[in-house]
Amino acid sequence: MTFKAPESLSEQIAQHLGQLIITGELKAGDRIQELRVANELNVSRGSVREAYLILARRYLIDIVPRKGAVVSAMTPKHVRDVYEMNILLIGQLCRRATLAWKEGEQEPFLEYLQLMEGYVANGQVMQFYDATFNFARMAYRFVDNPYLEDMLEDLQPAVRRTYYFAINLDQSEIDKSMTFLRELMACIMNREVDGAERKLAQFGQHQCDTVLRRLEAAPVA
Repeated sequence: MTFKAPESLSEQIAQHLGQLIITGELKAGDRIQELRVANELNVSRGSVREAYLILARRYLIDIVPRKGAVVSAMTPKHVRDVYEMNILLIGQLCRRATLAWKEGEQEPFLEYLQLMEGYVANGQVMQFYDATFNFARMAYRFVDNPYLEDMLEDLQPAVRRTYYFAINLDQSEIDKSMTFLRELMACIMNREVDGAERKLAQFGQHQCDTVLRRLEAAPVA
């Protein structure tokens, strides 16, 4: 594989490696060898090192002295910490969206929900999985806070990793996610701030508990 667009090369490398970590192709404790990555992707070692810094900021790897880049562990504490912060940050996003949307601005969200319904009906699991995170991104327009956006973006890969591990293409979890999104959107459209935040906190805790149960049953290698 060869990457182009030199202005964003390190980001492309980080996204490529991040996807391997999220989907479990690279497992907790695996060492990611700089030279091997550079050769496989036909990029410089300097670009790989820059990508490592991005991945470390996104909580997917640890940079260990004399060992280099190592895929971060997924322990129960890690899972709880990730979801605690995600619920807080998404809660802020949800509150602002509920209070700030204006007539007509809800239409793209409703259309996107219909698209996601189609993914569920057609068994397009990975498309639905990606769409759940894009749905949250659509609400960034209501935040007007670049610091909150940056924190959400940096945390999202760790959330994706834990959630992918939990659902592992599980249809029942997908159905629950779709139900949650419908109910959340109804609260937002009715300006029910407390209701929206409560739904979000409940579903976030459900996701966390699901990951912890799965982790207990089948620890990440």
